[in-house]
Amino acid sequence: MSIANSLMTDLKNAMKAHDKVKLTVVRMLKASLMNEKIKLGHDLSDEEEITVVSREAKQHKESIDEFKEAGRDDLVEQQEAELSILKDYLPKQLSEDEINQVVSEAIEQVGASNMSDFGKVMGAVMPKVKGKADGNLVNQAVKSQLK
Repeated sequence: MSIANSLMTDLKNAMKAHDKVKLTVVRMLKASLMNEKIKLGHDLSDEEEITVVSREAKQHKESIDEFKEAGRDDLVEQQEAELSILKDYLPKQLSEDEINQVVSEAIEQVGASNMSDFGKVMGAVMPKVKGKADGNLVNQAVKSQLK
């Protein structure tokens, strides 16, 4: 089932349950998916839907960090609640060991030997882990293995 289809079901369920947080997140996601569909001019593939959800999750993580710095605990709680709902729509995230394995394979594949090959390795890794791993974690794994 595509994300767009599950959002319709979740929207109805959130309305019936009077779950305002989930309702807000589902509506926001539906709007983001629709905007992306209009921007691209075609129905979104599953991969494109995951990209949109990943983008929203990343924005929520960044907002959480900024609100923590500003001492806005009320907004931090709200963003964390919304982020936990967003994570339900993302594929299972890779563990640190799995990320390191993918990075090792990519280093062998491109023949990387030092930090000057960083871009080549990232270019090989990111399509494999798209939506399944945080880019910052991948970045750290590549840096640690290329030292």
